[in-house]
Amino acid sequence: MTSPPIPHAALRLSVAPMMDWTDTHCRVFHRLLAPDARLYTEMVHAQAVIHGDRDRLLGFDAVEHPVAVQLGGSEPAHLAQAARIAQDWGYDEVNLNVGCPSDRVQAGRFGACLMKEPTLVADCVAAMIAAVDIPVTVKCRLGVDEQEDYDLFRAFIDTVADTGCRVFFVHARKAWLQGLSPKENREIPPLRYDWAYRLKRERPELTVAINGGITTTAQVHEHLQHSDGVMIGRAAYHEPYVLHEMQAALSGGGTMSRIELLRAWRPYVEQQLAKGVALKHLTRHVLGLFHAQTGGRAFRQILSEGAHRPGADWSLVEQAMAATTRELRPAA
Repeated sequence: MTSPPIPHAALRLSVAPMMDWTDTHCRVFHRLLAPDARLYTEMVHAQAVIHGDRDRLLGFDAVEHPVAVQLGGSEPAHLAQAARIAQDWGYDEVNLNVGCPSDRVQAGRFGACLMKEPTLVADCVAAMIAAVDIPVTVKCRLGVDEQEDYDLFRAFIDTVADTGCRVFFVHARKAWLQGLSPKENREIPPLRYDWAYRLKRERPELTVAINGGITTTAQVHEHLQHSDGVMIGRAAYHEPYVLHEMQAALSGGGTMSRIELLRAWRPYVEQQLAKGVALKHLTRHVLGLFHAQTGGRAFRQILSEGAHRPGADWSLVEQAMAATTRELRPAA
């Protein structure tokens, strides 16, 4: 059995799953920035999907499509059940996390430590493919700990691909399971994009998207010469306007101003406020929108200090936007 394909064009640009960051409010904002990008949830453990609060864990807005859920776990039956639930909730894809190096994840025997167990990963993926009609994909590292052999990495991919999985998001670093924090594991192990490029050359039938250290439109264009797609992580969150510029460059369309993007987001914010969602849960995702821009510090400060106050509403965002335009005005 083979997992349904995802057209290469649909994976040219995607936003990585990021714990504590890519919740539904974040994804709705990212959809405004990048209408064609593929969006991913935070990693959700299969057991949480089966036994937890699904409204909280799996709920999303229809505007987010195409949107994928990322699952963590290492029990094939549990992952298959969670994948079926995600499909029933309307997700467009199920992605398996084989890249997170945190201690908590390792203790649960999932994430990056599974790079050492390709047969188990294959069993998990096969069970998921058999359980759903939507694409099943994998996000992995180049290896872990002392693994320094490209052939070992390719053998991992081949073992998983034999299940019928055709799409791999490759974080082009290995991970150290001991001695480095998750943050350090995103920065210290060297990037080896050439491994992902080589994988695509040697396995052209697979869809290979690259993740890790991609922060500029020029880098996006370079990677797309050698792979099928790029997955943007921290840059899309800390400097969200970069994501908008990447979308425009790939689509050939124009860009909106930062103010225009925020105004387009207002109906969603007002809707959420009416449901009782606190403004701070929404505005935390836009604090970097004016990164390195005149007025950016004032924008961030106004939202950071005011959004947590009871009754904070859209008028605070207007105040923050006004601060950026005030700083652009010439002195009298």
